[in-house]
Amino acid sequence: MHELAIAQGIIGGACEHAAGRRIFRVTVAVGTLCAVVPDALRFCFELAAEGTLAEGAELIIEQVPARGHCHRCERDFTLHEPIPLCDCGSADVDISAGTDLRIRSMEVSDPCALPADAAATARR
Repeated sequence: MHELAIAQGIIGGACEHAAGRRIFRVTVAVGTLCAVVPDALRFCFELAAEGTLAEGAELIIEQVPARGHCHRCERDFTLHEPIPLCDCGSADVDISAGTDLRIRSMEVSDPCALPADAAATARR
């Protein structure tokens, strides 16, 4: 299951950029050719987040469709199968989208102000 390694990478990158702030939500774009199972990634994200700034954070997965360009007919098209074949029958295809996985955004909190010392405040 490569989703665990992916989830650990997402958590590591998010925590690094959070600069000590608590992470509430992480949005990732996942290409359909990455062979990532969304439910498995969510499960692994929860496991990998335990004990980190992202513990309890929500993971939002945006699926990015695979796109290709056929050199024979010069057509751009959406890939519906993992094997890049154009409708014209050509396999001379460049994949232009759907293979990447990236963190698109994350929602973090700023640390709250420290509460006033009740004993010191009462003496004033």
